[in-house]
Amino acid sequence: MSMVMVDIEADGPIPSDYSMVCFGAIVVEPSLSQTFYGRLRPISDKWVPEALAVSGFSREETLQFDDPREVMSKFSSWLKQHCRGNPKFISDNNGFDWQFINWYFHHFLAGNPFGFSSANLGSLYKGVVRDMFQSFKHLRQTTHTHDPVDDARGNAEALLAIKERYDLKIGLK
Repeated sequence: MSMVMVDIEADGPIPSDYSMVCFGAIVVEPSLSQTFYGRLRPISDKWVPEALAVSGFSREETLQFDDPREVMSKFSSWLKQHCRGNPKFISDNNGFDWQFINWYFHHFLAGNPFGFSSANLGSLYKGVVRDMFQSFKHLRQTTHTHDPVDDARGNAEALLAIKERYDLKIGLK
C-alpha cells in the first residue's frame, strides 16, 4: 500500500459546476521524490474570482491548460507506476481535495484508482495527540504556498514527522 498526499486548487467550491485548476501529489516515503503536477483546462463557464486567485493563475491562463481527461489519465498511469498496491489518498482538507479528484476520475476515466475513501491529515493528527484543538501544520518543513506540489510535500513531511514521533503505523512504499 502506498500513501499519496494530494493537494488541489480550484476556481470554485464544488466539482462539475466549477473546475479543478491544478493539483499536486507526492508518494509519502522518506525521499519524497515521486511527485505529480497537473494543470487542467476549465470544465465550466462558472468561476469565483477569489477562489481562482488563490491558485495564482488568471482565467485566461487556465483556458490554455491541458485537457482534463489527458491529465487524469496521466495521473492514473503515474499512480500505477509509483505506488505499490492500491494507492491511499490523504490530504490536509480531504473534504475539498477528494471531491474534485474523485469526481474528475469518475467523470473522465469511469473509475478512481484510490477507490471510495480518503484520509484527512488534520483529523489523523488530532487523534494521535488526542486533542481536537491541535494542528499538525507546525510539522511542515516546506512553506505552504498554494503551489499544490509544495503543499502536498509539506503535508507529506508532516505525516512522516507524525509517523516518527508517535510511532504511527502507516504503509510506505
